[in-house]
Amino acid sequence: MDIYERLREILDSHPSTAPAAKSINEILHMLFTPEEAALAVNMSFKPKSLSSIAKAAGSSESKAKQHLEAMADKGIIQSRNKAGEAFYALVPTIPGVFEFPFMKGGGTPMHKRLGELWEEYHHEALGNSFAGNPTPLMRVVAVEKSIPAQDRIHPYEEVKNFINDANYIAVTNCACRVSVGQCDKPKEMCLIFGEMGEFLVERKFARQISREEGMKVLDTAEKAGLVHTSNNSADRATLICNCCPCCCTVLRGRTQLKHAHAFEPSRFEARVKSEDCSGCSICADERCPMKAIEMKDDVARVHPEECIGCGLCVTGCPVDAIELQERKQLPAIPKTVKEMGAQVLLEKGRLDAFMKVMQS
Repeated sequence: MDIYERLREILDSHPSTAPAAKSINEILHMLFTPEEAALAVNMSFKPKSLSSIAKAAGSSESKAKQHLEAMADKGIIQSRNKAGEAFYALVPTIPGVFEFPFMKGGGTPMHKRLGELWEEYHHEALGNSFAGNPTPLMRVVAVEKSIPAQDRIHPYEEVKNFINDANYIAVTNCACRVSVGQCDKPKEMCLIFGEMGEFLVERKFARQISREEGMKVLDTAEKAGLVHTSNNSADRATLICNCCPCCCTVLRGRTQLKHAHAFEPSRFEARVKSEDCSGCSICADERCPMKAIEMKDDVARVHPEECIGCGLCVTGCPVDAIELQERKQLPAIPKTVKEMGAQVLLEKGRLDAFMKVMQS
């Protein structure tokens, strides 16, 4: 089997997937040299030591380290040091192989071509594969100011807790807006927590920030009309993406590809207090990313089946005529990241393939 096809199959075993397509083949050829691909197929999504990777690939440690470091510098694998020893791991397509190479800003002919290929891949295969399963990998988290005080009962639904609980915070460019470039929304908006954040800062894909700076990122995102999204589990946040509907892979799973399970909405939906509505149409024209609000007889009307509960209409209403209320049917959120991944893999029929990669 071709070394690049072997690599694609390994990436495809992850919950994020990497389905077969001409575009992903060209992407992998652009990002990985043949020598790098030959090492990558002997890796796992779990960190492995330099010595074990070199041995599995039949390479000297010095040569293997040279290629592994080059891949880490490109953001197509992850590295970490433990007790003075180097460890390396594969990163999935999302977030990982797609996003990381764009986080330094792009702007080169290579990035332009790479962006075109990822866009082709999104429409051709990846978008459907990433979004087309009952358990989404990502969920919407409502803007903090839009949640009624009496409804703030679940810590995993309050975005400020994600930042307060993080032991390491990094901020970086939104790869979607860098690569797709369909709007002028602010780019340095993606928050990455923990070890992945440390890796991205170490390799200069991101910069470390304080909790106070993290809160400012959330405020900037809300003012710009960006939707908070995070991993779809209740245990811990690994990231906060601040998404636009025209560029971002997560939202476009619904806005473009029409997948009902592209992401999990928040447990809230918007409701208009019609007696207070001034008919300004800011919510419909400027704030709602899903076009779930229309003006009828100069009063805003929400289509609940389209509302994702982001709260942007609430904070954007100049007369406080919109509020969030709990949905009648609440979304089921997996308890842990591990549980979420297992559910997705079972639904995609990829659990055995993933376990094989992790045990290699």
